[in-house]
Amino acid sequence: MAAPRFYCPEIPARKGMAELPEQAAHHATRVLRLKEGDAVTVFNGQGGEGDACITAISKHHVSMEITDWQNVERESPLQVHLAQAISAGEKMDYTLQKAVELGIGNIQPLASERSVVRLSGERADKRVAHWQGVVISACEQSGRNHVPQVAAIRPLLDWLPQGGANSLRLMLAPGAEIGLHDLPKPGGAVTLLIGPEGGLSPVEADAAKRVGFTPVRLGVRVLRTETAALAALAAMQTLWGDF
Repeated sequence: MAAPRFYCPEIPARKGMAELPEQAAHHATRVLRLKEGDAVTVFNGQGGEGDACITAISKHHVSMEITDWQNVERESPLQVHLAQAISAGEKMDYTLQKAVELGIGNIQPLASERSVVRLSGERADKRVAHWQGVVISACEQSGRNHVPQVAAIRPLLDWLPQGGANSLRLMLAPGAEIGLHDLPKPGGAVTLLIGPEGGLSPVEADAAKRVGFTPVRLGVRVLRTETAALAALAAMQTLWGDF
């Protein structure tokens, strides 16, 4: 059985003593019931991972010794950045979790005309922090040693002019004339734009096309917003990535 993995942003990429962050320490002791002497794997999000052994446990602290560090990476050669219109309830969490497992790069949450959820101010900041936690947990589970960043929420129309600059810009659109298989393998990064539950509005879709987003379809069926990004990522990894 593989050793539990923990994200520890403050640890140096070398051998030595270190401590798990408070939330990770709580999970290690209260959920996983780890004990002194148990092996864990740690990573700092900057690449590589370390083998470690728990040396001491107290009420809020877990100390460990990093005994070895390997420059192992599990990143996809295909760089895809996800621009996802905010979806309701747990749909956004699910999309981000699975997108990380599928190798996504950075994530840009967007407030679109048809978004059911409206967030601003402190509520928006807290939700972005929550989504970043979802991403970190997905990295721990999937073996990734680089942590994708979740950007601050932006209005879709404000983001579009610079969004995905210097990348292949794609947006999923039912009824589009071409599919992913009709496109050549991209020579660089890809930015994938996904609408909310009701899809992009005509104004938003036209604005995206004007700045260079190419509409593409995924078959003849209409996919839900939480399915669309994941299906597209899996298809792109199959066509151009490491599947």
